[in-house]
Amino acid sequence: MENLKLSALNLVPVRDGQDDADALSDMVSLAQHLDDLGYERYWIAEHHNAPNLVSSATALLIQHTLEHTDHIRVGSGGIMLPNHAPLVVAEQFGTMATLFPNRVDLGLGRAPGTDMMTASALRRDQHNGVYQFPEEIEELQTFFSPENEQAYVRAYPAAGKDIPLYVLGSSTDSAHLAARKGLPYVFAGHFAPQQMKDAIQIYKELFQPSGVLDKPYMIVCLNAIVAETDEQAQYLASTQAQVMISILRGKMQPVQPPTDDLRSVLTEREYELAQQRFRTSLIGSEDTVKEQLKAFMDHYGSFDELMVVSYIYDQDLQKESYSRLKHALNDEK
Repeated sequence: MENLKLSALNLVPVRDGQDDADALSDMVSLAQHLDDLGYERYWIAEHHNAPNLVSSATALLIQHTLEHTDHIRVGSGGIMLPNHAPLVVAEQFGTMATLFPNRVDLGLGRAPGTDMMTASALRRDQHNGVYQFPEEIEELQTFFSPENEQAYVRAYPAAGKDIPLYVLGSSTDSAHLAARKGLPYVFAGHFAPQQMKDAIQIYKELFQPSGVLDKPYMIVCLNAIVAETDEQAQYLASTQAQVMISILRGKMQPVQPPTDDLRSVLTEREYELAQQRFRTSLIGSEDTVKEQLKAFMDHYGSFDELMVVSYIYDQDLQKESYSRLKHALNDEK
């Protein structure tokens, strides 16, 4: 785990009892905390038609976060490219990179990040964006390239801007694509760990050096909750379980407070699904999480950067969790 970088993902959820403005304020407060801790990057997701998430206008949230932080890289985790014209994405991120040089990341996903009716409303003239993902990545690369300054259609002020692109995915398809294009790869182990081991292996083995990277750069995103004791972390993790089951139920409810009787709010099947997710999460004291991360790498293979999402109801305890995780990994070095 030596030299492992540490980052965070935020879906900008609304906590129970909060409104949208509170969630956005929490987003900035957490970013500032992670900036002070020296986290590598802070990514914001894209979701639409989700009443419990305030991350629909991702580029605006990234700009807002950049304005209120000093050093941490801020980016998209990710921009769901089927929803957007690549030219507009290039213009937006090129503008942010002009305002905040060397601090902007562009993570790209192929899923719509919503239901199909909403996806249709987002990009009404095109329903095959998912299948054009590789071509649209190339289009973005062209817009950012210095050579594109001679083209007829140019993305001002994006041309020539050094904005790192990352391929996001939760399947082996995305691993093949990232490897073929020689781009950094981010696997969404926090919500879809099923193909994680195969995807990591495929990306590393099939990686083709590019003008961007000469060797693979692998980021794994996991749920992480670190507390003073294992028992406290497990208690806090009951919020994560409720978030997951809320999604499976199609209810998309606000983030709920923790409970010491998780079985009382879940069915037996839901409880087992939550336990399965816990097994691919980092949950415990600092010492426990260090051991979990070692075991994870032994099983899934090593990677370059750990990106974490922490569904913790109390924001002070959420900040403490990120601090403890940073301390645990620093203590390892």
